[in-house]
Amino acid sequence: MIETRDLRFAYAGHAPLCFRNVVVPQGGTLLLRGASGSGKSTWLALAAGLLTPAEGEVVVAGQSVGVLRSGQRDRWRAQNVGFLPQKLHLSSALTVHDNLALAYFAAGVPLDREAIRRSLAALDLTALAGRRPHQLSGGQAQRVALARAVLMQPRVVLADEPTASLDDAACQAALALLMHAANAAGATLVIATHDARVRQALPQAQELPFESVGQEVHA
Repeated sequence: MIETRDLRFAYAGHAPLCFRNVVVPQGGTLLLRGASGSGKSTWLALAAGLLTPAEGEVVVAGQSVGVLRSGQRDRWRAQNVGFLPQKLHLSSALTVHDNLALAYFAAGVPLDREAIRRSLAALDLTALAGRRPHQLSGGQAQRVALARAVLMQPRVVLADEPTASLDDAACQAALALLMHAANAAGATLVIATHDARVRQALPQAQELPFESVGQEVHA
């Protein structure tokens, strides 16, 4: 579940972004629609606890995010939120398997190699477990990042422009992976996108348009 109330955020030197109130039930899907720079990535960062609002409240999976101290917030995020950013942030020094293992370290829980094995198998990544990110195609790296995002069976999955620069077939495959992973975990799914194909593929999803949220910023 995600709920925001009177949410505002301002980057230095810019007018504040004022976001509409929104409630997304557990297991629901929300599309953040709007052009690049309209605040979608900022909203996701606020929901993930990566940014602190200037005003208002963000409640995610029953937790008011703003009341958590920095270390608490990092641990809470690792345990409850699966985040798929535009830049995948896979560690170049680690294998695919060990990139997934980082999720356990961040959450402060014992490593579960069997869960990693199942996650890799579910996304057809078993044969790539020993490779490093530079040895992967773009689509393979995206699947690895998705596997890591949902490995801990998060209550919320946040995806930032997951279909950007993908052709139609790859777009459909990426959305299918996201929906399957979220449904398997019973997670709330939020996708930030300016891709009309996402809206067509998910016609039942709740929408939050960003065209008139506030002054545009690059986020």
